[in-house]
Amino acid sequence: MTMVFTGVTSWGLLPPGWRRRPLFNTLVSVDNPTADAGLHQRMAAGLGPVPSSTSRVHEAPGRAAAGVLTALEDSGEPVTVATLAEALGQHPNTVREHLDALVDAGLAERTRAASAGRGRPAWLYAALPAVAAGSREYAGLATALALQLARTSAHPGDEAATAGRAWGASLATASGRQPRTRPGVERGVMGILDELGFEPESRGRSTTVRLRRCPLLEAAREEPEVVCSVHLGIVRGAMDTWGADTEGVGLVPFAEPGACLLHLGTPKGTA
Repeated sequence: MTMVFTGVTSWGLLPPGWRRRPLFNTLVSVDNPTADAGLHQRMAAGLGPVPSSTSRVHEAPGRAAAGVLTALEDSGEPVTVATLAEALGQHPNTVREHLDALVDAGLAERTRAASAGRGRPAWLYAALPAVAAGSREYAGLATALALQLARTSAHPGDEAATAGRAWGASLATASGRQPRTRPGVERGVMGILDELGFEPESRGRSTTVRLRRCPLLEAAREEPEVVCSVHLGIVRGAMDTWGADTEGVGLVPFAEPGACLLHLGTPKGTA
């Protein structure tokens, strides 16, 4: 039976003793998440990460191009140069130049409009979402896994953790990374989580990682026992593959405004 950690400390909404004794290795309650009143209170309070972003504005080649890309994302459908120029209050030639740069950068796509009589059809432009193939595949498969386990398994959290661990091992192997130190392993974990769309953030030598986005946020709110167990399993599976001790590795879902908190167990800078 796994342990249940609930409560509030002065450092966000964290389990008691998080900073003093970071040697727990559970989520909240893998066997029975409904027993963790703290988790549901945090969810009800609106804490936790936001959905994974589909915006790629930060990748745009320059501020002006970023403004054009934002307008494309906001339009929600393919638009012509003329339509976009009118919306932005800019000359069509200027907008076309930025659109060409966005297409060249892989941030937008250009297609021909359907023919409507004589003359060449206009070009239509649309933003391409920031959903990498691996992230999209992960989100779809993990959601299906979570819902299936929740419906059919007598121990969905345990099975989800096992599946996540195998998944993490596969991702670690496929990454080609071979970290030889604990900090290297932590960087490898951060890389995997970033590729999956979690936007992990760590500060200095702290081993606490803020997971600012969640590619399965809706499923996590519906089935936190399963989804969060998969996520923690991925981390542990990757660390297992790289020969790192997972003692003290834990996850607090919906821990604070804007993030879940992942603890990697050993202070950075140690081998």
